[in-house]
Amino acid sequence: MKTWDPKKTLDSLGVGGKNEQKRSSRVAEAIRNELAILVVSKVQDPRLHNLSISRVEVNDDLSLAQVFFTVLGEGKEAREAEKGLHRAKGFMRSHIARTLNLRFTPELQFRYDDVVEKVAELEEIFQEIAHERESRKDNP
Repeated sequence: MKTWDPKKTLDSLGVGGKNEQKRSSRVAEAIRNELAILVVSKVQDPRLHNLSISRVEVNDDLSLAQVFFTVLGEGKEAREAEKGLHRAKGFMRSHIARTLNLRFTPELQFRYDDVVEKVAELEEIFQEIAHERESRKDNP
């Protein structure tokens, strides 16, 4: 006689499991992929030519998607790119609605992702610390 194993049943249905990714994470990744393709292939605004979608965060109820982007260049290019993204927001949202076939399409909010700049600053600080340690070893 077979015994019923609830864990196997839940795993076979795709429910449960510790490795399971949240739905909001899967939707965020799908939105990031679609927007990245859209920016490269269909958006013709010159302000968005050097733009890259770095990550997307979607809240648990899928009503809001924060889209983080990076731009080659200085602060002026980032501000111009943000203006271009706001102008194309409706086009992008309708494309996501058609492509991803979600019941409700999240509202898109665009934010400049300054993580790259922060990493560069930290790298510089770490190099200064390493140089300081080397100089202390040379001059005991």
